[in-house]
Amino acid sequence: MSSYDISKLPKDEFAFPGPLRDKLVSALLSGKKTSSTSLLVEFEIEPEPLPKAGDLSVIIDSDERPVGVLRQSGTTICRLADVTLEHCIREGEGYESIAAWRKAHEDFWTSEEYRSSLGRPDFRLNDDTQIVCERFELVETLA
Repeated sequence: MSSYDISKLPKDEFAFPGPLRDKLVSALLSGKKTSSTSLLVEFEIEPEPLPKAGDLSVIIDSDERPVGVLRQSGTTICRLADVTLEHCIREGEGYESIAAWRKAHEDFWTSEEYRSSLGRPDFRLNDDTQIVCERFELVETLA
């Protein structure tokens, strides 16, 4: 039994269901992943407030099951070219350089599936693309 009413928490879905989401959820549940990055355009297309310190959300796995609760500890917006190595490392995916982090994220953000989800098949990235860098902590694992 969760100490949170997870039915009232917003869902936190990392990537699309499948192998990448499974990898990210595993890193979240192990505590290795304490940051994540999304594009600001996502928050503009489906108007949502940016996460703020103290916000709670429920992690959803590839089978649409709630598997954990996150608490936001901070959110910053920066240019794609200005992401820090610390942020990349905190993503818990084994990035040892900004270049490796950027390559993986650009591959995802420029994929046909992602651009289709934005409803912008011609979407392009550049150094000035605004990104949202979130920091959080796992506060509960759900069985």
